Amino acid sequence: MKTKAAVLWDRNQPWSVEEVDLDPPKAGEVLVKLIHTGMCHSDDHAVTGDMPTILPMIGGHEGAGIVEEVGAGVTALKPGDHVVPMFIPACGQCRWCAQGRSNLCDVGGTLMMGIGLDGTTRLHARGQDIFTMCFLSTFSQYAVMNEHSLVKIPDDIPLDAAALVGCGVTTGYGSAVNTAKVQPGETVVVVGIGGVGAAAVQGARIAGAEQILAIDPVEFKREQAKKFGATHTAAGVAEAVELLKEITPDGMLADAAIYTVGVGRGDEIAGLMSLVSKGGRVVVTAVSPMEDTQVTMSLFELTIWQKELRGTLFGAANGRKEIPTLLRLYQSGQLMLDEMITNRYTLDTINEGYKDMHAGVNIRGVIDLDHG
Repeated sequence: MKTKAAVLWDRNQPWSVEEVDLDPPKAGEVLVKLIHTGMCHSDDHAVTGDMPTILPMIGGHEGAGIVEEVGAGVTALKPGDHVVPMFIPACGQCRWCAQGRSNLCDVGGTLMMGIGLDGTTRLHARGQDIFTMCFLSTFSQYAVMNEHSLVKIPDDIPLDAAALVGCGVTTGYGSAVNTAKVQPGETVVVVGIGGVGAAAVQGARIAGAEQILAIDPVEFKREQAKKFGATHTAAGVAEAVELLKEITPDGMLADAAIYTVGVGRGDEIAGLMSLVSKGGRVVVTAVSPMEDTQVTMSLFELTIWQKELRGTLFGAANGRKEIPTLLRLYQSGQLMLDEMITNRYTLDTINEGYKDMHAGVNIRGVIDLDHG
C-alpha cells in the first residue's frame, strides 16, 4: 500500500514529505492507522546525528492510532483496537522484562538499526529500502509495527493526548517517580521544560513534592511550568542555587534534580550536582551526542556528600503497566496532557514544527495525520 510519510534522507536536511510504499504485516506484526504523532526532540537528534540512526529513515516514535490489520500469530490485538506504540518494545520474555524493567528489553537493543526483528524493512521509496525510527516511524499515515511495541488503550481516550505517553510523558513522569524516587514533602528541580520536563514537573507534583523549581532560559516555558505544578522558576542553574538556599530549610538545597534539556552536555553535570543537598539525587534524562564522553564534576563531592548521579531510559518505566496508569491519571484530572499540546501541525508543516521547537515556543507540538 501507499502511505504519506516524512523521510530523512541525509543529516541536517529538512524532512521530505512524500509517498512511500509500505508492505503488509508479517507474522507478529500489526498495521496501524496513525491518527496523531508527537514531535519529540529525539527525532531531531536523528537529523543532527547526535543519535545514531540508519538513513534514509521515516521518523516519529510518539504516536497513537487504530489497528487496521494483524499478521499471523497476533492474538492480543485485533482490527479496530486503539493503540499507543512504545518507543522501546517489551518482549515479556528476556531477563529485563522478567524483572519488570522492560525499558531495558533486549529486543530494544537493536531499535536504532531501523529494521524489523526479522532483519528486513517494510518501507520503500525511490527504489530503495527506508528504515524506521525505533521500529515505529509514526511520521506516517500508516505503519507496520511489531506487537511487542504496542499497548492497547481504552477507546474513549482521545488519541492526541494518548500519543504523548508513547515517549515524552512516560519518560518525564518516570524520571521523577521511578528514577528520582520523589517522596512527599521533598524539593525537586527540573532543568529544561519541554515535553519531557513538563511531564517531570507533573510526576514530581503527583508524587507529593512540596516545592518544584523549574529551570529554563525561555520565559514562556517557565510560565508554562507553573501550570503543570512548578512552585518556583529560574532562568539558569546559578540563579536556582541561590533561590534554593532561600526556600529550603537551612539552605540545604534540593532533594533531587532532573535534567531534561534538549541536548545534554557533560560540562553541565557539575552545575546539576550543585543543585542538590547531601544524599541528593541527580537524574540525567537528556540525550547527549554519542561523541560527548567528557563529564565535569567533583568526585570528592560525590563521595563525601554521598550524592548520586543516575541515568534513566524511558523513565525506567514498565510501559505495559505505566501507560495505562498514566492514562487513568489523565482521566481523573491529575495528569495534564491536553495542556501540553502547544501547537498542531500537518505532515506538510513538520519542518515548521521543528523550527518552533528550536525557537522555544512549544511544550509539545503534535502532528494531526490527514486521512482525507
